[in-house]
Amino acid sequence: MQFPLIINFTPTGMIPTKEMTPHVPVGISEIVEDVLKAWEIGITMVHLHARDAKTGEPTYKKELYGKIIEGIRKYAPELVICVSLSGRNFKELAQRADPLFLDGDLKPDMGSLTLSSLNFNRTASVNSPQMIQDLARTMKERGIVPELEAFDIGMINYAKYLEKKQLIEPPYYFNLLLGNIACAQANLMQAGLMISELPEGSYWSLAGIGEAQLKMNSISIAMDGGVRIGLEDNIWYDAGRRKLATNSELLERIHTLAAANERNLMSASEFRKILNLQAGNGKYGRQ
Repeated sequence: MQFPLIINFTPTGMIPTKEMTPHVPVGISEIVEDVLKAWEIGITMVHLHARDAKTGEPTYKKELYGKIIEGIRKYAPELVICVSLSGRNFKELAQRADPLFLDGDLKPDMGSLTLSSLNFNRTASVNSPQMIQDLARTMKERGIVPELEAFDIGMINYAKYLEKKQLIEPPYYFNLLLGNIACAQANLMQAGLMISELPEGSYWSLAGIGEAQLKMNSISIAMDGGVRIGLEDNIWYDAGRRKLATNSELLERIHTLAAANERNLMSASEFRKILNLQAGNGKYGRQ
């Protein structure tokens, strides 16, 4: 029997705008609606980015994250929710850690932790060793599980360093992101090498940047891995860039591929158990 498929849904991200695609959810109600549609189609977890209501720019403010989480949990109280702690736009620890201080029904289960600095096509994501360790320490103190983001094999090695410093502990969940211009490329050799270097007690998903999304998702489904899927990583449905995708279309294609490979969806409740998360329905974060 094959391992159930973890589907990590990334509806918004920091880059896509309404000018780029009308399908990206930006406002609070749009994001909530897209996540609930995804929940009905079938997802395991959601990786959230909040946007400023007036400008559409990314924001770190916990108040906006709280409104999104409140809207989602009203209808999907078991869904595993991860908040972005990205360093692409925000440089101070107080900013990046702000969503981690939501409590009660608004508390996130997970927070993203990029394991080193990196360059994208036009911008940099700066993650100093001190920042990474401070975010990891804050999550540990708050009972929030890090969603470990690795863009190359060196970042996986840094996760092992954090383990030695007792800032993170298994079981782990890794997003392995391939295809960025300055990082690991989207091919079998580099994907396989990263997977082989993961620490014991790791669960993982493959993500592909841009047109590599479908290829990496397909490989991962065939290899018993999970997938990260959504408009955050790719706004196009096809490699020829003739059709802008919706989040629902991307998810439906994943389910078609999963069925062809006889992979069943990992439910949020199953995922909670394997990561030692509380059961949801009013209890969130790590036990």
